[in-house]
Amino acid sequence: MPPLFTGWFRQRGWQPHAHQLEVLEAVQAGHDVLLTAPTGGGKTLSGFLPSLIELAERPREGLHTLYISPLKALAVDIHRNLETPIAEMRLSIRHETRTGDTPHAKRERQRRRPPNLLMTTPESLALLLSYNDAGRLFRPLRTIVIDEIHSVVGTKRGDLLSLGLARLRRLSPHSRRIGLSATAAHPDALAEWLGGFDAAPVHRVIGRPGPAPKVEILQPEARIPWSGHMGMHALPEIYDRIRRAGTTIVFVNTRAQAELVFQALWRMNEDDLPIALHHGSLAVEQRRKVEAAMAAGKLRAVVATSSLDLGIDWGAVDLVMQIGAPKGVSRLLQRIGRANHRFDQASEAVLVPANRFEVLECRAAVDGVREMTLDGDPPPPGGLDVLAQHVLGMACSAPFDADDLFEEVCTAAPYARLARSDFDAVVDFVATGGYALGSYDRFKRLKRDDAGRWKVSGPQVTRLYRMNVGTIVEMMTLKVQLGRGRMLGEVEEYFVNALTPGDTFIFAGRLLRFERMRDNTVVVSLGDGGEPKVPAYAGGKLPLTTHLADRVRAMLAEPKNWRNLPPPVTEWLSLQRWRSVLPKKGGLLVETFPRGNKVYLVAYCFEGRNAHQTLGMLLTKRMERMGLHPLGFVATDYVLGIWGLERATDMDALFDEDLLGDDLEEWMDESSMLRRAFRKVATIAGVIEQRHPGLEKSGRQMVFSADLIYDVLRRHEPDHILLRATRRDAARELIDIGRVGAMLRRIKGKIVHKSLDQVSPLAVPVLLEIGREQVKGGAIDALLAEAEEDLLEEAMPELSDDASAAKASQSRLPL
Repeated sequence: MPPLFTGWFRQRGWQPHAHQLEVLEAVQAGHDVLLTAPTGGGKTLSGFLPSLIELAERPREGLHTLYISPLKALAVDIHRNLETPIAEMRLSIRHETRTGDTPHAKRERQRRRPPNLLMTTPESLALLLSYNDAGRLFRPLRTIVIDEIHSVVGTKRGDLLSLGLARLRRLSPHSRRIGLSATAAHPDALAEWLGGFDAAPVHRVIGRPGPAPKVEILQPEARIPWSGHMGMHALPEIYDRIRRAGTTIVFVNTRAQAELVFQALWRMNEDDLPIALHHGSLAVEQRRKVEAAMAAGKLRAVVATSSLDLGIDWGAVDLVMQIGAPKGVSRLLQRIGRANHRFDQASEAVLVPANRFEVLECRAAVDGVREMTLDGDPPPPGGLDVLAQHVLGMACSAPFDADDLFEEVCTAAPYARLARSDFDAVVDFVATGGYALGSYDRFKRLKRDDAGRWKVSGPQVTRLYRMNVGTIVEMMTLKVQLGRGRMLGEVEEYFVNALTPGDTFIFAGRLLRFERMRDNTVVVSLGDGGEPKVPAYAGGKLPLTTHLADRVRAMLAEPKNWRNLPPPVTEWLSLQRWRSVLPKKGGLLVETFPRGNKVYLVAYCFEGRNAHQTLGMLLTKRMERMGLHPLGFVATDYVLGIWGLERATDMDALFDEDLLGDDLEEWMDESSMLRRAFRKVATIAGVIEQRHPGLEKSGRQMVFSADLIYDVLRRHEPDHILLRATRRDAARELIDIGRVGAMLRRIKGKIVHKSLDQVSPLAVPVLLEIGREQVKGGAIDALLAEAEEDLLEEAMPELSDDASAAKASQSRLPL
């Protein structure tokens, strides 16, 4: 480092980390670099240091460095943090942010006179690349910094960004790339994604690990619930921890859970502590207000979802609490890293399991953190819907030759093995809509020029592309307005459809009363009582990772692994071993037993809710053909429960691998799931626009448009590129076919069937979940309390005290 920079470090009382110097040396040598370093290890400064030094030594006009963040708030935060070194060293460097919130005039000025450092997002980069002056803007580019790279690789946003990087490599062939990540389950895949396929090897830098995080599992005074996912039973202890800590982030897994937990904490806030709420459906102004208060140290706690997962630099956070099981070791580490955002101090975290199975998952996650065994699937091939959007964006910039664009696209790692026939089919779809849609002019978005190159068919196509760029398909939501005052945020359209005037619901940390609809706005007033409904947000439940599921199975199978579990849980497992058997690590335990006038089948699969939903659909179809008369099923992350009129006996035939044959195809075609997946694919590919000049489509209009197109394609062109993309997305994201198939192969010849006379201890939670699914309305508390008491007495008469306490405790359990 030059003396100016070494002096600045010394003035601040800092010593450069070894990984910061290694990144600097590698970039100065012309290498792309992937840095993996713990939170608080100065990753961001590592990414910018080469640019700051180069611009300090050789000042120049034009765009030098592009910083790409998955979060708009993170880009703003990095911009704020860069002001300090630039000001203190009096560097003549212009740095700005560009996101969807940037005013139009500023965005136009940035294209005419770009800053030296530009902090932006994947969507804004795609937009910039669609202009005809993209070559002039990006030709001087020397460095591209991609923050939190692990959070985009393997996603559709990552696919779009990788295609953008491939275009930047062509526009600015001498630019270097720096990827920053706190965790890396698949570092080789990250490196290939960063550098591009068949490029020079990426230089890997691994930062020295900081102190091991301190993670504990909360042991509340209240009885551990048998089922439920809210964790409300532990709120007195959670509030006490908040009171004793300086600043706490309370992470939850869903937005509805965030609303409930915030409300409950506010009611017990006798100390009048400043506690805030943060999730993605709140108005952006409210989120920014909370972030600013957090950065200024004015809050004692914030209840948040994954909206705060990524690295906004809040060094003052003392404690992270996770209510509900974390669903993955990598995800837990990311959240733990929000506490003590300093390299030399151990992060402190407390896990709060919401039920007894979650106790096992939390213990498995703590063990995974201690051993630093990261989880996550390797990135899949790039999506064809994303490719279609990119092809159109490139045509908006300038006419393209198909051979040249194909060669460029294949340098992006997700598309390295893209078949030329698939590429040609995507280009044809963008140009004509394909065979089934070819008679509609609105789908003809490209045409050839005199040189045989592809160009946009008209200016309206370009306008619509730029208004709808990106892969984040917004949920069908409606704005919520308090009277004629401020906007509170957005709730899903289907939730509002179920409301009648006078209904109350919890949102934005308040009890609200629905008054009426005005245009596309939900008008509300402050509620003063009544039984509230809670907004239910689609996609809120996170899937259990394969790695964590394996750990839970291993823990259950070996009683010696139970030593760190709470006594009520070890007693529960011991009774299961006595009354039935425990699930084996590599096999499958299936229990059948009668209850009332029905027969229950419980399979302990531990493959996650999505996989279990798929398995439940397929098994009930097969059981119907076997004459077993199934009546329904319920799926949790851990267990699948099916009830019917006849007892199943041949488990090998029931769980045979051919389950994924014709039944799967028939079910997928019949269900609404493919239609939902198609809406997202069609929106990303540009067939359905969320926004038009002067208007925004309602969710109902989008559904109607998508369903019409879906039916046309299924009838006339079943191999259409959009339907292929839809089936792939559904198989991977919605129904987890890969996990179901792997499980069926793993358990072949290893199924243990226990035919019991009554419910087993391990089956109690899933039977209570069946009660939740079937019972609605205000009587649910009393009915489930009674059901729990009966179940405990039946499954575990030895625990008579626990059984008799059930009814008294049930009112505290979340439903």
